[in-house]
Amino acid sequence: MRSFPPGCFALVLLAALLLLPVLLADVMLTALAKLGLNPTTSLLAAGGIFIGGLIDIPVKRIPREETVEMPAIQLFGIGRLMPQRVHRQASTVIAINVGGCIVPTLLALYQLSRLAGEDLFLLIAALGAVALNTGVCYLLANPVPDRGITMPALVPVLVAVASAYLLAPAFAPPVAFTAGVLGPLIGADLLHLDDIEVI
Repeated sequence: MRSFPPGCFALVLLAALLLLPVLLADVMLTALAKLGLNPTTSLLAAGGIFIGGLIDIPVKRIPREETVEMPAIQLFGIGRLMPQRVHRQASTVIAINVGGCIVPTLLALYQLSRLAGEDLFLLIAALGAVALNTGVCYLLANPVPDRGITMPALVPVLVAVASAYLLAPAFAPPVAFTAGVLGPLIGADLLHLDDIEVI
């Protein structure tokens, strides 16, 4: 029985890792093409999402005070009984990610305008899917201290896809995309902005 040389598996693994970004980019471009974008616009949108993912635009800084326990000076073991509590000023920064928020939101608004141009019923169906996903995201979003607003990742996607196929099966991709972007943005982020000041 012949066996592969020891370096063969490492070479295959390296090739797979090098091809993975290309495959992901191809999947993204194919998905964007289903949204009615031409190849050039799809490439620009994909580049905006990838590169914009590295850019955060600060919008608001919320000052807060936190208490930190500092170890006291150890003298005959007494310091362990009396830890010092230090109050320090900290802040929570609310920022908008270009690739994760701005570019997808612009694409979602474009889809709404495109659906409105096709048929008014399609626009109403898309807005209904957005409203449904917004409600689900609002109920599932949970403020977590030191982390922000958390939510199960797959639920908004499943709700967006299911509502799109239910309300507008012939235009499911743009409706699902619009609901999948605007639902979490409105329901989980915008409607929970007040909770960020508390956590």
